[in-house]
Amino acid sequence: MPVYNEEECIVGVVNDWRSALSGLNIDFKMIVLNDGSKDNTAQALEAFADYPRVEVINKTNSGHGPTILRGYHQAVDSAEWVFQCDSDDEMKPDSFAALWEKRNRFDALFGVRKERRQNISRKFISFCSRFTVNLLFGKSIADVNTPYRLLRANYLKVIINQIPAETFAPNIIISGAFTRAGLRVYEHEVPHENRKTGQASIVKWNLWKSAVKAFGQTLSCRPEINKI
Repeated sequence: MPVYNEEECIVGVVNDWRSALSGLNIDFKMIVLNDGSKDNTAQALEAFADYPRVEVINKTNSGHGPTILRGYHQAVDSAEWVFQCDSDDEMKPDSFAALWEKRNRFDALFGVRKERRQNISRKFISFCSRFTVNLLFGKSIADVNTPYRLLRANYLKVIINQIPAETFAPNIIISGAFTRAGLRVYEHEVPHENRKTGQASIVKWNLWKSAVKAFGQTLSCRPEINKI
């Protein structure tokens, strides 16, 4: 779980996920990566100092994508499954059970954002992301950059070892790699709510610059993976 400036909601989000995972009797560990937040996120996360199932990492700011990759690299060495979600509370834990119960039949399970409200710019960028993955990897999923994904660690490890650490949107490349390899992919609609606290880290002109950067990096990085 990458975190940036989420002091208002982060304690509730982490607690909600702890409760959901515990309720499913999963042997889990949450890796919460505070990406150099400028607010009181680090202080808020001190609430979990005595929770062995929650590991908080306070790091210098490197951006959302590199922070996700750091979490992935740490997780694949200790888990059979890796789940990534964001910390903004836009996608709740309620739908996770639907992915978890189907995991044995699939290699990657994606939560497709349902009823997501986007402005025209974000809708266009989402369309371009799907088109790019379809063009470069042969086929795509409905929500290529969804921050709600359950992935087999053995395949994920092979993929992320081929993705540069500074990649802006690694989840787009990861989605493409799973589909290109012909691995078993499942998609499930998950209710999406616009954030109620904080603000998006990428807005206005920076959104377009980021989209162009992600497109270029996706063009140059197409991980190969063989079925096991």
